[in-house]
Amino acid sequence: MNHVIELLKKHVSVRKFTTQPVDDQLLIEIIKAGQQASTSNHIQAYTIIRVKDKIKRKSIAKLAGNQACVEESPVFLVFCADLNRLGKACRMNNKRFESGYTENFILATVDTSLAAQNIMVAAESVGLGGVYIGALRNNPEDVCESLNLPHNVYPVFGMCLGYPEIRNKVKPRLPLSLIFKEDSYHTEGDEEILKEYDHSIRDYYIARTNGQRNNTWTEGMSSFLKDKQRPHMKNFLETKGFEMK
Repeated sequence: MNHVIELLKKHVSVRKFTTQPVDDQLLIEIIKAGQQASTSNHIQAYTIIRVKDKIKRKSIAKLAGNQACVEESPVFLVFCADLNRLGKACRMNNKRFESGYTENFILATVDTSLAAQNIMVAAESVGLGGVYIGALRNNPEDVCESLNLPHNVYPVFGMCLGYPEIRNKVKPRLPLSLIFKEDSYHTEGDEEILKEYDHSIRDYYIARTNGQRNNTWTEGMSSFLKDKQRPHMKNFLETKGFEMK
């Protein structure tokens, strides 16, 4: 197996970092690698903001559920889906920007995510680790105000990067037969496979936490999804110009 595939298969979230700084030029090269991610119609509909200001970091950490890594990691990035620049491109060519369409929202969100994953992989390839911070969407309006995000731009997630102090074992993923199908979607036998996977996840958590956690995957997902997930997001996105027409 080649080293790229091996690197991808070893991914884990890292939340504890050493105090070793990340060289600025290295970070620039990592960001450039992110820019080479696939992008629909070359729209490149994202903006990445590195947050260095300590006061902003502390504020954003609080907004994101008091996650210490947001405040303490050597590098903290915010990935924004950005249609604002595309509106400018239209105006520069005397064209009307048809904003507010769901497809454009999807394009920008997917573009942002692809660039972010490239950055994560590039960072891991040089010995860094990181974690995504989706909890920015707990209080997206306050994050927008802190970062001065204009209309048609929204924060998709954050990312902490640094040299790992603690690296957990790789968490087992769903069995391939559940997520990789041929010719059509089908669910035959899925429940039995999920039961087996539940055992794997329970064993993983017991070993990782010395018995402090022992839930299965389906237990975790059912507890997570029984609650409404960030119901404020629809109205927030509409106020930012993502009207979902």
